Amino acid sequence: MVLRYNFNPFDEENVNPFAAAVSNGSSKGLGFGDQHDATVDIPLDSTNDAKKKEKELVSWEADLKRREQDIKRREDALTRAGVPSEDKNWPPFFPIIHHDIAKEIPVPVQRLQYMAFASWLGLVLCLSFNVIAVTVCWIEGGGVKIFLLAVIYAILGCPLSYVLWYRPLYRAMRTDSALKFGWFFLQYMIHIGFCVLAAIAPPIVFQGNSLT
Repeated sequence: MVLRYNFNPFDEENVNPFAAAVSNGSSKGLGFGDQHDATVDIPLDSTNDAKKKEKELVSWEADLKRREQDIKRREDALTRAGVPSEDKNWPPFFPIIHHDIAKEIPVPVQRLQYMAFASWLGLVLCLSFNVIAVTVCWIEGGGVKIFLLAVIYAILGCPLSYVLWYRPLYRAMRTDSALKFGWFFLQYMIHIGFCVLAAIAPPIVFQGNSLT
């Protein structure tokens, strides 16, 4: 009977009820603080990659600015040396050629250069009108051959006239080169001969009404 009362129900034993939860590395058994005890792992590799890409971007931007400044210095040096630029600036709505008589051609010969430019534009307009007129003739029953020939005249005549005689004259006026003047006179004589032949339009060379 004495032994029965020797047991103390309130006697504390060295037992930690939270030891299992702590040893398992989880707080699920605690019933509180679950959302605050979560661990967020941020990989260090992604942070290093972001810093590396940022450094590469900054370096690339600095290199681009350095190249732009170098190009600008070269352009300024060429301008000061009197070397004209060949940037395309004509026609203004769709630049395909470089043309600036007022700035690059000496004043005494500017009027002559404008007349030559008007001559070249006249050729372009003439060949363009020829295509339109021959198209009408083709619709009226003139045959497809005259239309194809008119298109060939326009496609070849406009750029070839610019390359063969107008551009050499422009550069000759700008640089006062005797060689370029000689090339211009030779090619322009051929051009005049073509215009005379086109005005006569013999049926041996020009079929039908291919040149209106």
